Amino acid sequence: MNRSVQGIIFDMDNTLLQSHIDFKAMREEIYAFLRAHELIPPLPSIEEHTSSTLIQTAIDTNNMTQALLQELWTIPAKHEYIGMRGAKLEPGVQALLEELAGQLRLTIVTNNSQAAARLALEENGIWSYFDWVVGREQMQQMKPSPSGFLEVLSRFPGLPVSAWVSVGDAWIDGIASAAAGIPFIAYRGDSDLLHKKGVRPLANMTHIRELKTYIQLDGNAAE
Repeated sequence: MNRSVQGIIFDMDNTLLQSHIDFKAMREEIYAFLRAHELIPPLPSIEEHTSSTLIQTAIDTNNMTQALLQELWTIPAKHEYIGMRGAKLEPGVQALLEELAGQLRLTIVTNNSQAAARLALEENGIWSYFDWVVGREQMQQMKPSPSGFLEVLSRFPGLPVSAWVSVGDAWIDGIASAAAGIPFIAYRGDSDLLHKKGVRPLANMTHIRELKTYIQLDGNAAE
């Protein structure tokens, strides 16, 4: 399926960068913190959650004080700092971005902090390719909420929703993208988990260069 697009929203971890963040350890530490402060009830299986959904569940109780929230955010920040040190690009990313830059609006929506994202992207020499990077500080809620995607759309009001496509590896990327009305392309996604979560991507790529198969460039530079 070819799409004539003018903008792409990328996930970052394990889509553009080979992240070494221990998401399982992060999730478990966050859950332990929330349980210790009685901010969420016992869960039969935290595997059904991501760190972001655990945090949002706790926030939605309205029992989270600002002091506790600030303390909680130190947990993902610590894991991000450790996991993003020395992170390398996914194969083919550099060449793809070089080709697409100037032709499309290139953006990122990541649940990482913007500071952590910028550091990793600059270390790999690709920060300058992006027109806008949305970290969790710029979202009302993290993915799977569409908040970050809506932030991108508001940043570029001249581009309709139909002009965008998103790319990510996780089900939360697909859910957020669909909620924003943006078609989603998976990159090395877990097909069974995507299906279980109700995510129906346009495709599930095994190499990032395959993205060019699903977009149709019109030859006009992004304005």
